[in-house]
Amino acid sequence: MKKRAQPHFPGSSPAAQIKQTQDPKDEPFVGLNVGTEVSNLVSPEALVSFLQVQKIAHVRLYDASPDILKALARSKIRVTISVPNNQLLAIGSSNATAVAWISRNVVAYYPKTLITGIAVGDEVLTTVPSYAPILVPAIELLYSALVAANLHNEIKISTPHAASLILDTFPPSQAFFNQSLSSEIVPLLQFLSRTSSPLMMNLYPYYVFMENKGVVPLDNSLFKPIAPSKEMVDPNTLLHYTNVLDAMIDAAYFSMKNFNITDVKVLVTETGWPSKGDSKEPYATIDYADTYNSNLIKHVLDKTGTPLHPETTSNVYIYELFNEDLRSPPISEANWGLFNGNLTPVYLLHVSETGGFLANDTTNQTYCIAMDGVDSRTLQAALDWACGPGQANCTEIQPGESCYKPNNVKSHASYAFDSYYQKEGKVSESCDFKGAAMITTTDPSHGDCAFPGSKKESNNTGQANSTEPSGAANRLGLITSRSGRVVALVRAFQLLLATHFSLFFSIPMLMPR
Repeated sequence: MKKRAQPHFPGSSPAAQIKQTQDPKDEPFVGLNVGTEVSNLVSPEALVSFLQVQKIAHVRLYDASPDILKALARSKIRVTISVPNNQLLAIGSSNATAVAWISRNVVAYYPKTLITGIAVGDEVLTTVPSYAPILVPAIELLYSALVAANLHNEIKISTPHAASLILDTFPPSQAFFNQSLSSEIVPLLQFLSRTSSPLMMNLYPYYVFMENKGVVPLDNSLFKPIAPSKEMVDPNTLLHYTNVLDAMIDAAYFSMKNFNITDVKVLVTETGWPSKGDSKEPYATIDYADTYNSNLIKHVLDKTGTPLHPETTSNVYIYELFNEDLRSPPISEANWGLFNGNLTPVYLLHVSETGGFLANDTTNQTYCIAMDGVDSRTLQAALDWACGPGQANCTEIQPGESCYKPNNVKSHASYAFDSYYQKEGKVSESCDFKGAAMITTTDPSHGDCAFPGSKKESNNTGQANSTEPSGAANRLGLITSRSGRVVALVRAFQLLLATHFSLFFSIPMLMPR
């Protein structure tokens, strides 16, 4: 992501009402942008597994990575792929090139991989103006290729714009597109209307606030509840705006209305808030990023729409899934992600009442489990370390105990990993095990098996861990009650042998990091 030039908030002008309809079956969603400028990025298979664990059902890629598209097959995750700016000239100049692109990047994967959208270029009109004349031809040729493949009804095609394409954005009723680009904007909007495709906008209240401090209140930028006296009021429509994003979306609707386009929906392809910045960005903090993204998710999933269109809620893609640590300065450029490259959360979103997105309760409960796709030998080594030198309490995965079944190394490793993770205070570094583990917000408890971090486990009475063993038994995480006594002692002996064996031959055991 580049630093986005965002709109300023000046004076007023006449308003017009926009008629907008929404299919009742079209439920609004929040998706994630997936950038890959990440050191030690996880494999595509591990990425898809992580998305499923986090209940992320919509993603946007900045290219059409064949490895990721292949891994997404049969996952039911819906993906928007992208045509990079540097491919526009070739595609817009040649029908054969456009057909080949669709064949190679769409037809080859659909429908096993649920490709639902194509983003052609990124902020072309404002960042690469020399490509502006070729943008609509490229979109038209790609659309024709979709028609030839009979996929034009399933896959929508558009192009993301910077917010700076729209001028005088507040009040929203006075907003209008940059007139110097009308020759490209008008045919684009006509195409979007004709094909029922969305207007893609990258909208960042963060930059609006930073560039208009003293004019735009911070609370309005963060979706925080505000007093009526602090609401932004459009003097032409008398509509009240409680947050900046809604005002930006309505500005796009009014801008389209100026060209007599009233049936195109706004799709927010990027929005977010950085969690870290340099001295020039004091509002790039974890607390503000958490507040913005948590409130954004609630706002979208509440389906309240905007003041102008309460019946129409825009879909939104958060920028972004990972902190892209390989991005160039400023510092904030590498700190927009919800997660680090090793899948640990940068911060925990407060979205426990949003119907499952990002795995339900991310506010207080996190767990450490075995990652999908890790071979059994690696998991066994990590399991042995956790239950031995790691001092995890592994009694409940012994034969006859509540978490013994299913009796496989992945299930047992997940329990041991979580025991160690909870014991270490849930610090992200304690859930790694050389890449064999991952943090999740979904309670992995099942049946009578309550994982160490589960609320179920903490509510149980008479559990083995209510009695604190001491000495060597405590260091090995042993519990000497019920039928687990003999099994635990046998396990202790095995672990002691394994530990001394590895030390004798100077073989390093698997550590969490």
